[in-house]
Amino acid sequence: MPLDISSHTGDKPAGRIRKQNEKLILAAAEKEFAACGFKGASMREIAARANLPKANIHYYFKNKLGLYLAVLSDIIDLWDGTLSNLTADDDAAKSLAQYLCKKIEFSRDHPLASRIFASEVISGGPNLGSYFTEGYEAWFRSRTAVFEQWQQQGKLDPNITPSHLIFLLWSSTQHYADFALQASSALGKETLDEEDYEQAITTLTHIILKGCGISLED
Repeated sequence: MPLDISSHTGDKPAGRIRKQNEKLILAAAEKEFAACGFKGASMREIAARANLPKANIHYYFKNKLGLYLAVLSDIIDLWDGTLSNLTADDDAAKSLAQYLCKKIEFSRDHPLASRIFASEVISGGPNLGSYFTEGYEAWFRSRTAVFEQWQQQGKLDPNITPSHLIFLLWSSTQHYADFALQASSALGKETLDEEDYEQAITTLTHIILKGCGISLED
C-alpha cells in the first residue's frame, strides 16, 4: 500500500536532471535520518551530504517532513509492492521463495531506509498517519486472503495463521537490515557479505517453506 506523499513533493513529472537530483537528495537524506532521526536531522546537513545548496533541497522537497516521507515511501513501495503481487493462483512454494529472496535483497540494498522505518514505527509512527489507516488494514486483509485461499487449495498448512506468517516473513528478512550490526558482529565481520545474504535466503526459505508444509519440489 503506497504512502501518499503527493502533498509534500508535488505532482509534476520529473525530468532527467530532476530525477538525478532527487535520487541524490534521497540518498543523502537516508544517511542523515538514519544517523540523527527525524527530529535531529537538518535540511542543512542533508544539503551538505548531497553537496547541493540548501535552496535546492527545498526546491524538490517543501520541508523536512516531505523529504522524510519520501524516504519512507521508497522502502514501503518496495515492500508492499512485492507482497501485493502475490495471488491465489500463484504457486505458493515458488512465490514465497521469491518473496523471501526479494525481501533479503531489499535489506541488503536499502538497509538505511529499513532502519528509518523501524525507528519510526518503534516511536509510535507519528509521521505515518497517512499510511496506517483503514486502507492499510483493508490492504493487509487482502494479503492474508491470498494465504487463506492457498490453505483452502491445499497449498499451505491449514494450522498456520496467515497474518502471523506475514509478520514472520517481514521480521525475519528485515532483521538483516535493522540488526545488521548484531549479525555481523556475531559472525566476527565488519559487515555482512554476499555469501551471508545467500545463506540467509537459503536458510529462511528452507525453514519457512518446510514449516508451511510445502517445498520447492511440490
